[in-house]
Amino acid sequence: MGLLRAAGVVYKPVEQLDLGPDSNEIYVEADIKAPRMGGLLAKIFAWILESRIFGALAFYILKRLNRVHKFISNATVEEPPMFVPLHPYVDLDEQEVIEIDSDASPAERVQQAMNCLPLTSENSLDAFKFSCFRRWTIADYSRAYRNGEITPLKIAERFIDAVHESSSRPLSIAFFINYDAEDILRQATESTLRYERGAPISALDGVPIAVKDEIDCSPYPTTGGTKWLHKVRPCTGDACCVARLRSCGAILVGKTNMHELGATPSGINPHYGPPRNPYDPSRISGGSSSGSAAVVCAGLCPAALGVDGGGSVRMPASLSGVVGFKPTFGRIPHSGVLPLNWTVGMVGVLAGTLEDAFIVYAAISGHLPSHEPTTLPPKIHFPLLNSTNPISNIKLAIYGEWFNDCNEEIRLCCSNAVQLLCERYNWKTVEVTIPELEVMRLAHYVTIGSECSTALSSHLENLGRSEFGWDARVVVDIYGAFNSNEYIKAQKLRYRHMQIHNKIFAKADVIVTPTTGMTAYSISKNALKTGELDYVNGGTIIRYQIAGNFLGLPAITVPVGYDKAGLPIGLQFIGKPWSEPTLMHLAFAMQALCITDYRKPKVFYDILGKK
Repeated sequence: MGLLRAAGVVYKPVEQLDLGPDSNEIYVEADIKAPRMGGLLAKIFAWILESRIFGALAFYILKRLNRVHKFISNATVEEPPMFVPLHPYVDLDEQEVIEIDSDASPAERVQQAMNCLPLTSENSLDAFKFSCFRRWTIADYSRAYRNGEITPLKIAERFIDAVHESSSRPLSIAFFINYDAEDILRQATESTLRYERGAPISALDGVPIAVKDEIDCSPYPTTGGTKWLHKVRPCTGDACCVARLRSCGAILVGKTNMHELGATPSGINPHYGPPRNPYDPSRISGGSSSGSAAVVCAGLCPAALGVDGGGSVRMPASLSGVVGFKPTFGRIPHSGVLPLNWTVGMVGVLAGTLEDAFIVYAAISGHLPSHEPTTLPPKIHFPLLNSTNPISNIKLAIYGEWFNDCNEEIRLCCSNAVQLLCERYNWKTVEVTIPELEVMRLAHYVTIGSECSTALSSHLENLGRSEFGWDARVVVDIYGAFNSNEYIKAQKLRYRHMQIHNKIFAKADVIVTPTTGMTAYSISKNALKTGELDYVNGGTIIRYQIAGNFLGLPAITVPVGYDKAGLPIGLQFIGKPWSEPTLMHLAFAMQALCITDYRKPKVFYDILGKK
């Protein structure tokens, strides 16, 4: 194959790149060469990739057609490799924030977060008689419990009934891989007794919170969406983030469905069924934290935990019309999370409102266990969302060609949202150029693929591939085709793009983009049993996600509208390292301008409000 060697790009030094609005750097669109595959076609493709005769040739052709050879394998990159996206802590001098004691307990941090919220969040349920749709918040649950309007035990009973109903035909939404009614009722009973004694642990006491099945949570196995992983890696206790939620009194209601091994953005799981989009059950909810997005969207929980390795929190949040928040790499402990992509994957929060994402973030953030990689422990700041002084002089970086590389309805909706935000708060947009975005996507794919393949290698030797769904089987085959040269080149590109983004953040506070390039697409029947490989639609959905994971940057998506089919559209803010408070201020401001237009999903369970 040496005669067919594709020429590689020679990357010029970052110092020579023009990142201004009139740059001659060309925007390279994704040009993914792979047909949509499901059913028999997915099986045939897997057999080809695993063939000793045809496999190597197929991998070579795929890499060449999809420009992996051009941009990575045969490229010349002078930058040194960066293997972990650790950011030294810098005090950003953010506006309207308060510093939190690093030794505060999770319950104390939750209370401090509640103190940062507007007082209206504490009003009675009866005070909210809006004509528009509104999801119940953590503050609503807490207030209702304290006032004796309802008990955690009653909520647990309603929750169990709703999950049972949703799992039955004709819905069969498949929110959960595993939930235990007896354990849920036990937790709820203990919480109810605490309220009866007048001694709830925190505002999260008795609040149902779901956990993606990539995160350890007793008494459940951690499957990663597979039928086998929990057999070779038993769950021995709670992940650190789950333990912190449990210490606040939250009711952990089960393990949400996810795409097998987080393999693609669709969220379709052939083993446990597709977690359908509550706005249109014939469509995907997005992956891989698909079940977590769907349970929040459908009102079963005000918040859920996800893991974001390539937009896997933000994409489903956007497609399902909820908030998705991924903090800076190293901000949330990763212990107890499946080690599938340890330098790009981060625990994140999906919630009905920004306030709820903030409260859960407050509970799970904090010092990392000593064995986790980190720089100096970062300070924790919370945004004063109740401040009467809105933050000012915010600069929003927009790369026009990239921003507009989405369908027309999303482009118009997100453009209007940004304009509305700037008009309301007198913030400014800054036109920039962010070069080599397609290169970064491919480098991220090589990285996440290499890490996942390495993590699974010992299990593959013992199990083979027969235990996988066909779509995950193909993805794992492709992951295993990346070599050390490609991995090292990808890490050099990681360092390069870190420098590029640092230069962008010298010009602006955040980067703003649509969250996805399209709204939720339909679930194909032939994907139900084999899973689905749809790299073209997948590439469109993941278009704006990569910097958050590959570079470890914090990012948040907030719903800003709907397309003509009534499907949600999200707007994303990507921030400087450790700038979570500023991101939450921006998302809160955006939410306030859009919340009166929120629409009720077709599938919705009014767990708290119904009598």
